Formats: sequence, C-alpha cells, structure tokens
Amino acid sequence: MAGPGPSSDAPATQGVQQFNLEGKPIPPLPANATNEEKDQHWFKHVYVGDKMPQLTLRAVLTGGILGMLLAASNLYTTLNIGWAFGVAITSSVISFVIWSIITPLVGCRKMTILETNCMASTASAAGYSTGSTIATMFGALVLLTVVPEGKTAEDIKTWNIHPAWLVAAFTLATGLMGVFLAIPMKRQMINHEQLPFPSGIAAAETLKSLYSESKEALQKAYVLIVGLGIGAIVAVLRTGQGTFQFLDKFYQTTKLEIPQHLPHEGFTKINDRQIMGYSVDTSVLLIAAGMIVGLRVSLSMLLGSVILYMWLGPQLVAMDDANAGKEGYIASIETIAKGTMYHFPRWGLWGGTALMVMASLTALAFQWKTIVRAFAKTDAQAGSASAATEAEMKKVEVPFIWMVIGMVPITIAMIIIQMVAFSISWWAGLIAVAMSFVLSLVASRATGETDTTPIGAMGKVMQLLFAVLKPGQVVPNLASAGIAANSASSSADLLTDLKIGYLLGANPRRQFLAQFWGVFFGTLAIVPIWYLMVPTKAALEKLPAPATQTWAKVAEVLTKGLDFLPHSAKVAILVGAGVGVLLPLIEKFLVPDKYRKFMPSATGLGLSFMLPFYNSLAFTIGAIIAFVWSKADKRSSNLYNVPLASGLVAGESLIAALIAMLATASGLLGWNL
Repeated sequence: MAGPGPSSDAPATQGVQQFNLEGKPIPPLPANATNEEKDQHWFKHVYVGDKMPQLTLRAVLTGGILGMLLAASNLYTTLNIGWAFGVAITSSVISFVIWSIITPLVGCRKMTILETNCMASTASAAGYSTGSTIATMFGALVLLTVVPEGKTAEDIKTWNIHPAWLVAAFTLATGLMGVFLAIPMKRQMINHEQLPFPSGIAAAETLKSLYSESKEALQKAYVLIVGLGIGAIVAVLRTGQGTFQFLDKFYQTTKLEIPQHLPHEGFTKINDRQIMGYSVDTSVLLIAAGMIVGLRVSLSMLLGSVILYMWLGPQLVAMDDANAGKEGYIASIETIAKGTMYHFPRWGLWGGTALMVMASLTALAFQWKTIVRAFAKTDAQAGSASAATEAEMKKVEVPFIWMVIGMVPITIAMIIIQMVAFSISWWAGLIAVAMSFVLSLVASRATGETDTTPIGAMGKVMQLLFAVLKPGQVVPNLASAGIAANSASSSADLLTDLKIGYLLGANPRRQFLAQFWGVFFGTLAIVPIWYLMVPTKAALEKLPAPATQTWAKVAEVLTKGLDFLPHSAKVAILVGAGVGVLLPLIEKFLVPDKYRKFMPSATGLGLSFMLPFYNSLAFTIGAIIAFVWSKADKRSSNLYNVPLASGLVAGESLIAALIAMLATASGLLGWNL
C-alpha cells in the first residue's frame, strides 16, 4: 500500500514565467499544441540533458546506497503501518546535504541538479520498487504457513519457507518488469498527454529550490535532516532492555529509555484479560505519518478504532462468553499470549479488508475513463511528428526495442519461477505477466492523473482472476497478485521520476539506465533485510502488518471459502464490503466537492479495524499537530511540515530496522552485544 505523494508541497506555477536550468525563459506551450509541437517545444526550450553531467558513477552509487537504506525504512513502515513512502524527495535532500559537505572537503565538482535527479531515480528504484512484494506477498505466504504439530511459530524460519534465490529472483524480475513496462507509457503519458504526476512536480520544484540555494530551500533541507536525527534518537531510546547489553548499560546510566507504550488504565481488561493495543504509542514515526496523511484519514482511523475497541470488541467478547461450549460455535475474538490477552484486530481485519478492497475497486470503476484512455491512445494514434523532430527525440528517448529486449528474458524468467516455485502452469504464468502489463498501464495512468497508485486494487484484481483460473490454491493466488502489484507500483513510481526529469530537461535514456541499476541495488539489500527483520513466522505475527494481513485474508476467503470463519466475521465482511461500496458512491454523487473533506476516509476506516488502537491514536495526534501548526503559522507549516515529518519517518524506521536486523544477526552469529 503506497503512501500519499507530497503533492501538497507542489507550488503553484501556472501563470508564472518559467525558466530552464540554463536560466533561459520557457515560452508557454499553446493549449492546442500537437504532439509534434510539444516535442519540439520541450527539446528546444527545456532539454539540457547533453549540457551537464547526469548519469555519473557517483550519482548511481549515491542513489544506490541511499535507496538500500530507504528500502529498509520502507519495509519497516509497510510491516508496521501498511504504508510505503516515496523516496525521491528524501533522497534528493539527503544527497544534496551530503555532497554540499563533501565537495569543499575533497575539492571535487559539485553534483549537478541532473545528477541529483539521476541519483533520485536510482534511489526510487532501489528503495521503493523492490520491497512491496516481499512485505505483502511473501509476508502473506509466511502468515499462512501451517505450524506442524509439536512446533511453534518461532520454529518456522522465514528462509526455510522461501529460499533466498527465489525471493531475490522474484523481486528482481518484478522490479525490472516495472522499469521496462514504463518505456511505452512514458512518451505518451508525460510528453504528449502532459499528465500532471503531482508528486513529480513537487519533487522537481524541490530540486530547483535546493539548487537555487535560497534560504527557504536550505532551511527545508536542514529541517528534514533534523527530523532524521530526532527519529533516529527516538528509535534507539525505544529499543528496550534485553536487546543489546551495551544499550542496557546506557539506559541504566542515563535513565533515558523511552517505553514502547504508555499504558492506559481505563477499559484495559475484560474477564481479567488485557486488551492488546489499548495504549499510547511513543513512536514519532506514527505521529509523523499522521502529519503527512492529514486529519481526514487520521480521524477516520480513530473513529474506527473507538468503535472496535469501545463497542464492537466488548460486545463480541460477551457474545463468545454466552455461547461458549455450544457445538459448532466458533469464537469471534481470538486470544493471544497464551490466552491472557484479547486481540480485537484479528476479528476486525475481516471487515477492514472487505471495506478497503471494495472501496478500491469501486473507486477504480469510477475511473473508467482513465482505463479507456489507457488503451484508446498510442503514440501511433496520437499524431505523427516530423522527421526532424522525431530524429531529435530518438536520440534521447528510450527506444521501444529496449522494452522488447528486456521483457523477453524477464517473461521467460517469471514463467520459470512461477512453474518451479509456485506450481503455476506455464499458460497461467504467461497470463499473469500479460495482465501485469495491463494493470501497470491502469495504475500508472491513475498515478499520473490523481497522484494515487491503486496498488491494492491491482493485486486484488489478480487474486480474483486466479481464484477462477486456479480455484482453491492459495500460493498461485498470492504469487500472481505479487507480480501485478510490484510491477504496477514500480512502473507508476518510475514514471513519476521520469516526470521529474521531463520538467528539468533531463535525458530520459540516461534516467532509465539509472532506474535499471537501482533495481539491482534494491534487490541486493532487501532480501537479507527481509530475513533479518522477519527471521520467523512469530516475528511477523508480532507486527501489525495490515497490508500483509489483507493479502493473506483475501487469499484465504477466495481459496477456502467462508465456512471456516466465525459467523460474526462473515457479517463483518458483508458490512465492510457494503460500506466500501457506499462511501465512494456517496462521496461522488451526493456530497458537494467542498464538503468531501468531511467524509470519512475508506482507507482510514479500513485500516483502523486492522491496527492496534495506539496506531490510530498516534496518527490522529500527528494530524492535529499539523492542523494546529497550519492555523498558527500557515507559511511555516507549508514549508516545513512535510520535510520534518518525512525526516522523522525515515530516521526512526531506518534505525529501528537496522537494530532489528543487528539483533537477528547477533543471535545467529553468537555475538555478545
């Protein structure tokens, strides 16, 4: 599940004289310009890709290293809150600060803006486009692994379920598929249709501001770095005793340890059992995420959590108590921790999943024009450019033959992987790859028009298709969805990066190569990170992992049927599905545009039933902080809210992920830390 793009950071530029990177004015493009005129205008007035360094070794290495680190950060956030955050702006700011320090020390040339853009493309491919399949598809398969009799979830090692070669090959192939599938879409969606890709606009303007070295731009960079530092410190102080000896000594000496949660004394017990998740979280990551997503989503999450924890959960516990011992009755609320705690989200995820899936599919149905446009236009249909213009563009655009050369071995590799590892027949594997192109096309257009990538909906479409093609089989269901979701998210994210390059006048061919190499960096990092962060099934079960839980539960319902569920869960699925359909319908047809911001968010409501109460509360605290800040000082809020929050998210998640990996490695290697 992708997080919202930072489109709120994009400045209004319409009606303002624009200049290219050489400082030359860019004349406005006529509203009725043909595709040929658009290409000529861009090449003549914007393109500077041959006039300054772009694809350099240091740009690729910097982007690869930052992307590897941010891949760990995004895997951590996905497993904890179900969101992955775009890394283009964060990596650009960090790189700018790093090279601003290094340049005067070693006397090297300053990194150009196009080098930084290339670096960001590498970082995005490494940090965003490689991890979603592992967190969701492979994570769901781990959750659905049956624990043998006499064993516990702690005995189920992740690397024994799926060997490293499989995870690496699958991740690399799906990530590269997204890169190559973006080739035929780029010129149509970005050059000719001029789709906005709002996050791309925001990132391009951020880069321009940084390189103008204006006071405000530099302050935003430093605010993000401060956020990184604060998040890192909080992650260390929240690690807890018993993880490392050196940290235990530090806590005892300084008394600076921060507890993971602040327990809430009211309504915390039913039948002498604790209620899991009913507390206050001390994570700044969750608060920062609320600062980014805003009041609507956060308050919707809090509303759903209050309903679940204060009304529905206790009601279901009472119903279970009244029917205990009756033949055929399946308890609604599971207990955990050897029967000492109630876990409300394990029931709530059924309704939450149904709500989110149906809301996504309904919203996708409303975008039927987007879907039609995705298939109604091609470069051949959109108008032919003159020979001169076409020759100029061919020098810089990625040739279509590159896609053919890339997709042939990728398709063969994907079919072999599906046949060997997931027992999917070759024809079904070929359908999965073909559908990935179709769904990537839809997802990329949705991102270009709305700045929202419907990754969940793309995965669910594939799960529904394979429920028909391979009925009753969980593994093919999840594997096919993983192919579609990862290729769709990868192509949409990389098209956003290509939008940045288009606005800056970069050479798209060199940018494509940066993205290509970024996938290798990301795969190299994310596979060991996955095994270190989630070494066992028990380790994954301790995490909220809402996106992973969604994939697993949809696969269960589609392949096993509803008979194994409690009656209340079946009702929750029906109610959640109904609400998921109704909310987009009401919002579209009954609520005026100016009042839609007051409508509950389907995403927020759905997530609230799958996350602990403290997650929703922390999100809301962050959203309220951002709201009050905007009312007190709108200018500083607009400038610094997103950089500060992005820094907090990246700082805490990165250090927390590194600590988790180090703890696993020290246990495996017998280190006494």
